[in-house]
Amino acid sequence: MNEDPLNNRDRSTPLRVLSRSDLADVPITPAEVVRAVEEAYLAFAAGESDNPRKLSVADPGGSSVSYAMLGRDGRRRVVAMKTSYKFDPGHDRSTKRYYTTITLYDDTTGAPIAMMDCARVGALRTPAVSALLVRETVRRGAESALLIGTGTQGRNALPHLLAANPQLRKLMVYGTHPEGLAAVHAYLADAAPHALLDVVDDPYAAAASADVVLATAGPGTEVSLEAAHLAPGSVAVLVGYGLAPSTLIEADRVVATSAAQMALTGTDMVGPDGTLRSVDAELPQVLTRAAVARRTDDEKIFVYNSGLVLTDIAVAHALAARAIAEGRGTEVPLWD
Repeated sequence: MNEDPLNNRDRSTPLRVLSRSDLADVPITPAEVVRAVEEAYLAFAAGESDNPRKLSVADPGGSSVSYAMLGRDGRRRVVAMKTSYKFDPGHDRSTKRYYTTITLYDDTTGAPIAMMDCARVGALRTPAVSALLVRETVRRGAESALLIGTGTQGRNALPHLLAANPQLRKLMVYGTHPEGLAAVHAYLADAAPHALLDVVDDPYAAAASADVVLATAGPGTEVSLEAAHLAPGSVAVLVGYGLAPSTLIEADRVVATSAAQMALTGTDMVGPDGTLRSVDAELPQVLTRAAVARRTDDEKIFVYNSGLVLTDIAVAHALAARAIAEGRGTEVPLWD
């Protein structure tokens, strides 16, 4: 691409709306996503970007929760607002509704870039963050990884994990949905055709030999690995569900994308005394070597993956540039 389609847009440019179907097959590789996410963290650590704490409101009865997130990517000169709304009164798939969008603005011209469905952005951003977290915390000589869960995050987890950690050659997955297991295999085969993946029947036994555990299961999972189930020197990454609080409480080190976000969204991992263990290092500082993630090869490390909107901006910007270059989406003269 010789010219950035997001440049040369003035204030009269209409808003480009990119739907889920517009973005579904925009080509982008796991390595490109990992690189974009890492650049966003490095800019944040350097003080070039802003990522205020998210705002949230919830229905008192627990049927819905919504978030609003604002961020500014100083290197891309992009400002974005992300919103997320989940309606889940019955805590089952038949009644659950989830909508998330992100709106991008060019902070050099003041022009709107796009308003986008954010489903694919999140589906790519989160496993890319996990891949970076593993790269920075995994012990020397590690070669095995266990994936728990085969939903959206599980399906995208292994291609991104291998993009940042190609030394992981023994891959295992535990899941209870045949279609999910088939999708995990398909996503991995598309990204890494020569990678081998074993389906395991006992996640507890598999965890005992895994250097890396990625817990991406949904809230209905029956799997809850305790600290005693994890191998010495292992890394346990919590993305969704599948890890018991003891994996955090008894860890030798705790690394998070953001300590503030973990304090906000990690309350189901509190200890018996009702307190949440503090974070030893955050990913942006680890990436810049301002903080140490792992000290010795035998440490068990608990990792908490929560999103920063800056990583959404990075992935959304990349997808928007490619989609707009291909003429996708609908232009809406919203402010006429």
